[in-house]
Amino acid sequence: MTGSAPEPATAGGPEPLRPSRRSRGRIRGGAGTGARARARTRSRTRVGAGVPLGLLLPAAAGLAFLVLPLAGLLARTPWSTLFSRLGAPGILDALKLSLFSATVATALCVLFGVPLAWLLARVEFPGRALVRAVVTVPLVLPPVVGGVALLLAFGRRGLLGPWLESAFGITLPFTTAGVVVAEAFVAMPFLVIAVEGALRGADVRYEEAAATLGAGRWTVFRRVTLPLIAPGVVAGAVLCWARALGEFGATITFAGNFPGRTQTMPLAVYLALEQDLPSAIVLSLILLAVSVTILACLRDRWIAAP
Repeated sequence: MTGSAPEPATAGGPEPLRPSRRSRGRIRGGAGTGARARARTRSRTRVGAGVPLGLLLPAAAGLAFLVLPLAGLLARTPWSTLFSRLGAPGILDALKLSLFSATVATALCVLFGVPLAWLLARVEFPGRALVRAVVTVPLVLPPVVGGVALLLAFGRRGLLGPWLESAFGITLPFTTAGVVVAEAFVAMPFLVIAVEGALRGADVRYEEAAATLGAGRWTVFRRVTLPLIAPGVVAGAVLCWARALGEFGATITFAGNFPGRTQTMPLAVYLALEQDLPSAIVLSLILLAVSVTILACLRDRWIAAP
């Protein structure tokens, strides 16, 4: 007994299943997407397999230019006497002062910088572009010029210095408070830029929903906006702290270099280069370790490849 061939569908029989127009579009789209992904992969493979020497050699030279000074610092570090030098009075005082002043400066930057970033990101007002430019000036201003500007503003013969001294008895130049002010001046733009970027990337619908439910502006900012931008605030604060810790030019110009009072770690490095090179290397190694730690913590947020 031989099997019979399947009969074609008749008018009264069930029709064969056919993909709908939408399904056919999805199939074609999926196939196209997969083809494009494979093409991109092949393109990257081809580029990676044949790097032109005209790009490879300058890239290697640039990498060596950045790595060799760090390697020299690590090679000349007195590892055998590292901890004993860290306990030296001058180095320990500079380390404590640097940590204290950078932390206080960061707190001031968060206190004043977060509202400033919110103003730039969420409020339309005349001259906003000019205000943003003024905020970012310390990023490109030479630190020594920043120190001179601080002297002309808060010095005893500056714009606000005589009033601060007569009204409150506050003298900022060549004091520990002057160190904090100098560090906050150069570090605040890092916080403002980071927080403003976080505010612009946050979904405003949550804030609008809270306002619709009757929450006031301060409540919306405290209970909705701040939790949304918390990662940006933390990242900006960490960058701000690292910048304040490494500040040199504005600090030495505005606050001087007095051991135990205004001598931070960068200033101690500058002084130790003339008297005790191993101590300068140890202080430099501490600052290098802080910088590497900061970059490692913020790698996924700031320098991760897409």
